[in-house]
Amino acid sequence: MQAWQVHQNGEPAEAMRLQEVDRPTPGDGQVLLKVRAANINFPDALMCRGQYQVRPPLPFTPGVEICGETEDGRRVIATPALPHGGFAEYAVADAAALLPAPEALDDAEAAALHIGYQTGWFGLHRRARLEAGETLLVHAAAGGVGSAAVQLGKAAGATVIGVVGGADKAAVARELGCDVVIDRRAENVIGAVKEATGGRGADVIYDPVGGEAYTQSTKVVAFEGRIVVVGFASGSIPSAALNHALVKNYAILGLHWGLYNTKNPKLVLHCHEQLTELAARGAIKPLVSERVPLSGAAAAVQRVADGVTTGRIAVVPTLQNGAAA
Repeated sequence: MQAWQVHQNGEPAEAMRLQEVDRPTPGDGQVLLKVRAANINFPDALMCRGQYQVRPPLPFTPGVEICGETEDGRRVIATPALPHGGFAEYAVADAAALLPAPEALDDAEAAALHIGYQTGWFGLHRRARLEAGETLLVHAAAGGVGSAAVQLGKAAGATVIGVVGGADKAAVARELGCDVVIDRRAENVIGAVKEATGGRGADVIYDPVGGEAYTQSTKVVAFEGRIVVVGFASGSIPSAALNHALVKNYAILGLHWGLYNTKNPKLVLHCHEQLTELAARGAIKPLVSERVPLSGAAAAVQRVADGVTTGRIAVVPTLQNGAAA
């Protein structure tokens, strides 16, 4: 079969090589899956660089989120068991962790439903306890993680403010349903949020960016607000000033979604049931901005790493070269 492999850490476009390899052999409790679509996540880029908390042995195939097909023909959502990731024609995954792919979504959309939407659901509902009528601020609102949080926030009855970088991303954020869109390249984020909220600030802030975005969050979080830290796409990990959290009376909540798979897997299944129901009634639908053939995976991972994409890019092995849509 064909699979992308990383033999030496580096930038995705240079580190990933498309090769002919043997199909992976499932271990105990694992199943072989035909990859119908693989969603690209920022951790895929970090893994190529050797900067992610999970460091599979070299060589490895990246791709942490797929819609696959079992040998008996079932469509499932899975997180492949590394080093046999999803940017390949076949992958392996733990049988106990397979989730049914929602009928309301196609393969690419189903592949994009898992990590980003689970992270959003746990962040907004489990950690921040977002309530209807509250104001939610989402950084990088047009990106893969941010777009999921926007849709989940709207589905929960929140007023959603989206912060983006650039006019194109602002247009995407509006299409996603943001009530207010702030272009950080053209506007003062702090001033714009205060204006939009009448000076009160945001009740919940969803931050997959870190760096300057986190600093802005601390200045616009409302009384008894909650800042949910889900990642550091900016590459800068901020240091929290706890005296500031004390005097402004807000909470800083960390979220490592992957821990729930081992600490409380029943919650992951419950979340998937909630997401499937939301998808069935059209309240959420992953924004798949691009579908690329297997040959285009490395270039697509590089674009995600560079922060120039909107929504999700899906790798679809059955697509022919040049047939991206």
